[in-house]
Amino acid sequence: MTAARPLGPPVDLTPAQLPSPTVLRGRYIQLEKLQPKHANDLWDLIGGDDPTRAWLWDYMLDGPFSQRDAFEQSITSRSESTDPFYFAVIDKGATSPSCGKAIGFLSLMRNTPAHWTVEIGSVMFSPVLQRTAAATEAIYLLARYAFEELHYRRVEWKCNALNATSQKAARRLGFVYEGTFRQHMVIKGRSRDTAWFAMVRDDWEEGAKEALELWLEEGNFDEDGHQRRGLQDVREAVKRSRSVQ
Repeated sequence: MTAARPLGPPVDLTPAQLPSPTVLRGRYIQLEKLQPKHANDLWDLIGGDDPTRAWLWDYMLDGPFSQRDAFEQSITSRSESTDPFYFAVIDKGATSPSCGKAIGFLSLMRNTPAHWTVEIGSVMFSPVLQRTAAATEAIYLLARYAFEELHYRRVEWKCNALNATSQKAARRLGFVYEGTFRQHMVIKGRSRDTAWFAMVRDDWEEGAKEALELWLEEGNFDEDGHQRRGLQDVREAVKRSRSVQ
């Protein structure tokens, strides 16, 4: 008699759903469906031929945009796309000059409900958003939406293998490196190796969510907005706490 071959555990999950227009509210920012009207705010932060902005597009699939009409068309095209499904990042800082304005965008893409898998990608954070608590909150809100409202079990993060900043961000946020796909894509006439990261529902429920929420708490920041504890330190504390329960 031939021995049974291992096939993996059966899966019984609530059906995953596609993203739809919604507002995801946080303390620092809110995410809402990207719309053509957001182009005006974004142009002032990431558009034009200013060389200090052009680098923002180095690892994006398009851009930079030196002409306003081409930039506005790109935002309109993104707003009409269902996959990727784009969200605008809206600043909620009461004392910020950009309060109420779009300061970046990002998307849920490669939505595959049949396999409960989705990717956070096409992330464009303007300089006023980069390296802030608001940037971390944007990823937290989108991951929470994917896991808890859309019922995905795997959220991926992929980036150009040369993009050390994106890889560092993925690890900091709790995504796990799974390997590099060599010569995976050709972008803007250049070969791209793709670094592959993912967070699965077990990661989210067993500490990633808790660490992000603890780090984002108001008490973790001083009066000047500087963090008291880094996210990695918080994650390690969560792991220690859970290991003794």
